[in-house]
Amino acid sequence: MTSSTTSASHPAQQAAPEVISLLAAGRLLGLGRTTTYRLARAGQFPCRVLRIGGRYAVPVRGLRALLDHPSTDGTISRPASEEG
Repeated sequence: MTSSTTSASHPAQQAAPEVISLLAAGRLLGLGRTTTYRLARAGQFPCRVLRIGGRYAVPVRGLRALLDHPSTDGTISRPASEEG
C-alpha cells in the first residue's frame, strides 16, 4: 500500500546551507582543486574561509557578496567600497 501524502520536507521549504565546501566555492569562482587549496592554506582565498577540524568551509553569505548575487531576501549585498 502506498500513502497519498507527501513528506514534510519539501525542497522549497528546506533552508539554504550557511556554508559550502571549499572545493564547491572554488568551482564557483572558476578555480581548480590545487589552486583552491593553495590559496586557502596561504590565507589568500578571495573570501572568508573557515577551518573546522581538518576541513575547510566557506560561508555562503561572503561568497554571494563576492559574486554580487542577490541574497535570499531579494536584496543585493555590495562591498562597502562600492556603496554611495
